[in-house]
Amino acid sequence: MIWYQIYPSAFGELGIAASEAGLVGIDLQAGKRPLPVREGWLQASTPHTDLAFEQLEAYFAGELQSFDLPQGAAGTPFQQSVWRALCAIPFGETRSYRELAEAIGNPKAVRAVARANGANPLSIVVPCHRVIGADGSLTGYAGGIEMKARLLALEGVLIG
Repeated sequence: MIWYQIYPSAFGELGIAASEAGLVGIDLQAGKRPLPVREGWLQASTPHTDLAFEQLEAYFAGELQSFDLPQGAAGTPFQQSVWRALCAIPFGETRSYRELAEAIGNPKAVRAVARANGANPLSIVVPCHRVIGADGSLTGYAGGIEMKARLLALEGVLIG
């Protein structure tokens, strides 16, 4: 069973979904990829969704730098390895797709890493917004480039 809830936040509405095991989706509803509510999902808050919202609100307020949330998102082993590497990027730092590919021990997989980064179902909590172009430019983000810039600015990262 998957439960979901839409929460208002300082950064816009957040769609948060969870199973009994943990979080399966977090998306900015105004972005390019809002939470894809599926048939059979129930709209209700749960301890997992409420905790995620509490931690996201603390992050948006500048009071939290890392998340401690149960994750239950499905992905291939390769995607899971990329998502773990994303979680290892410290608050306030960025990496290029090449650096991320090197971090997972597959330096030639830059494009595959970019695709896995784009498939990240746990926006912000799995910090795909911390990945930038090799030249230091902002690259695609499901929440939009402006939101990516806002999140990086919140973390003290200056781009440009």
